[in-house]
Amino acid sequence: MRQILDLHIHSKYSRACSKDLTLANLDSTCRIKGIDIIGTGDFTYPAWFRSIKKELVENTGSGLYVLKTANDSKVKFILSSEVALIYKDGGKARRIHLVIHAPNIAAAETLNNFLDKKFNIRSDGRPILGMAAPDLIKLCLSIHPQFLIYPAHIWTPWFSVFGSKSGFDTFEECFKEQTEHVYAYETGLSSDPEMNWRVSALDKLTMLSNSDAHSLPNLGREANIFDLDEMSYKEIYEVIKNKDQKKIIGTIEFYPEEGMYHFDGHRLCRISFSPSETQAYQGICPVCKKSLTIGVANRVEELSDRPLGFKPEEAPGFVKLIGLDKIIAEILGVKSRSTKKVQVNYDNLIDKLGNELSILMEQPLEKIKGVAGDIFAEAIKRAREGRVIINPGFDGQYGKIKIFNQDELKKSGEWRLLL
Repeated sequence: MRQILDLHIHSKYSRACSKDLTLANLDSTCRIKGIDIIGTGDFTYPAWFRSIKKELVENTGSGLYVLKTANDSKVKFILSSEVALIYKDGGKARRIHLVIHAPNIAAAETLNNFLDKKFNIRSDGRPILGMAAPDLIKLCLSIHPQFLIYPAHIWTPWFSVFGSKSGFDTFEECFKEQTEHVYAYETGLSSDPEMNWRVSALDKLTMLSNSDAHSLPNLGREANIFDLDEMSYKEIYEVIKNKDQKKIIGTIEFYPEEGMYHFDGHRLCRISFSPSETQAYQGICPVCKKSLTIGVANRVEELSDRPLGFKPEEAPGFVKLIGLDKIIAEILGVKSRSTKKVQVNYDNLIDKLGNELSILMEQPLEKIKGVAGDIFAEAIKRAREGRVIINPGFDGQYGKIKIFNQDELKKSGEWRLLL
């Protein structure tokens, strides 16, 4: 059965995350978005773990969990957490973020009890652990052999395995003797499959894309599409471990240029450079004369051993999407996607056309046109085809993606669903 999985999110207890991120709200938002399996996020945080144990129940011994108060098991939860590792290796300070999936509540609780004795896991939903990546993997596997651990957003500058500021150049350099137990990696918002295909060392690993959501509207902005039979943790584990091409349909992607670290630059200096421009300036900001923050596109270029456009045989497909609320906001000419006007129209579209991901990916354009009018159908068409206007993000600042220029919007007339 085709399932959409968003495996890495956060709870209300993580720094800079919305207080609306409760388990009940996650369940209801996933139904609106069209997400079938969602990470719990932050199971290492004691208060959130208590909520998990209190509000969720295992779905027929599958290792996946459902909300006790839900009327059905449509939305399933997989135990997940992100941890920040800060330690020294090779004479350098390393800052690595890893995603952890636990096979069941008991295994998660055992890991939590160990970490609680050694580290402060109560200050933030994403705890900072002073241990090396190989040691964490060894610890998890000593508790249960089906813990799944993989690096988060592998290219971002400050906190990732390949990050320009504090990462490594190879997986083996980072994970050492535990490399064989790392089966996947997360692309992050600032890279897409085409960028990662340029690095042959990643071929043997399963490519995952997750939202890393800090708020409900961002759920599913990146996700994975699997064809699952059993709908169990064990099956998901085996699909990822074995890179099962028969069951991995593909990924849902953010436009990587919209990510906060796609290009190089200095946000305070308002300098944004492509890799070639950075090279021309020898990596130095022309305003403050300090080293630029090297972004994902540049770091991929540095570590790649294949040309742009290379595609491995049997590589899963992917689709780049723009969030439905962002499309509505652009058409309505409002700056924020959180305005009441946007939300009213969003709810109308969901009511008439189905969940968000089905509207963005699957619904026939003629049907969309009949419900929402020409301009909205054209917006969906262009987004699906990648015909967008892009201003890349850099140094912690999100990029901007537009579908129409201002003249087109002025000529478009009134949008049918505008209330």
